[in-house]
Amino acid sequence: MDPVVIPILVAALVVVFLVASTVRIVPQARRYNIERFGRYRRTLQPGLNFVLPVADRINTKLDVREQVYSSDPKPVITEDNLVVNIDTVLYYQITDPRAAAYEVADYLQAIDQLTVTTLRNVIGSMDLEETLTSREEINTRLRTVLDDATGKWGIRVNRVEIKAIDPPHTIKEAMEKQMRAERDKRAAILHAEGERQAKILTAEGTKQKDILEAQGTQQAMILRADGEAKAVERVFQAVHRNNADAKVLAYKYLETLPHLARSDNNTFWVIPGELTEAIRTVTSAFGDQSGAARPGEGGADGSDGGSAAALEAGGQLSLDSAAPDVASLDSAKAADEVAEQAAAAVNDAKAEAEAARTNRVPGRDGAVGA
Repeated sequence: MDPVVIPILVAALVVVFLVASTVRIVPQARRYNIERFGRYRRTLQPGLNFVLPVADRINTKLDVREQVYSSDPKPVITEDNLVVNIDTVLYYQITDPRAAAYEVADYLQAIDQLTVTTLRNVIGSMDLEETLTSREEINTRLRTVLDDATGKWGIRVNRVEIKAIDPPHTIKEAMEKQMRAERDKRAAILHAEGERQAKILTAEGTKQKDILEAQGTQQAMILRADGEAKAVERVFQAVHRNNADAKVLAYKYLETLPHLARSDNNTFWVIPGELTEAIRTVTSAFGDQSGAARPGEGGADGSDGGSAAALEAGGQLSLDSAAPDVASLDSAKAADEVAEQAAAAVNDAKAEAEAARTNRVPGRDGAVGA
């Protein structure tokens, strides 16, 4: 090889090395810290950058995108002396590459230890129940403390989330039993409320039913009473319109007596005191009718007076003889017997009155009957 070529090749290699050492290409979202003779010089931005070869060197390469850091479970003691393991997730971003490289030796370890101490301070003032239900409060307090502490490190903590809170196994079982008991309690309360509502609705329905039935019965009784009142009124008007005397009323009275005792519950029946007067009125009615039909035809022997007296005596005798029998029988039988005896007395009175009238009337041969 020609001796002249060797120096040229060496010079070319030195030039290529110097050019390669001078040019630095920084990717997007990356930052390079440059030191010149061991001292921080500047931070290279994304794109094409030039440095002094041999004098400048890259100390750290940092990623300025938002990073996610998940810590291992850390034991923390609550206010009620229960040990719980808490996992946290940290979202952070490097805002100052120089401070992140020169203000702290290992910012991830520093953030992890700061998170643990802050958690112990926050959780130490809460009991287990409050710890499990106050995650948002814990996250806010953690982010505030970490953001203040990491600001001088050139790091901004955007968000801190508690990934899991694991109490001891015995506490988990007790919590499960408590939740099961709460669910059973709520179920029993709901069931009792349902039964109470059902009973209330049933009672309301029964009340409305009774009220409607009572109103229906009331209306029926009112209508029935109105009908009976109208019937009585019509009968009363008919009686007065036809000018019925006491004799007809007494006869209707005798017809009504058997109906007074026609009931299965009656075991005793008392004969009214007006019965004798009614029979006397009916008897005198037939006697007066015969006398009115033939006025002045009565004999001197007083046969008319004797017939009327006989009829009255017969009616009274019939009632007197019927009274002991009626007192000993039941109500329906006593009523029937009295009605039969009253009818017989009336028929006898009619027959005697007819016979008396016939005896007083002259016969075909002009003689008066004996």
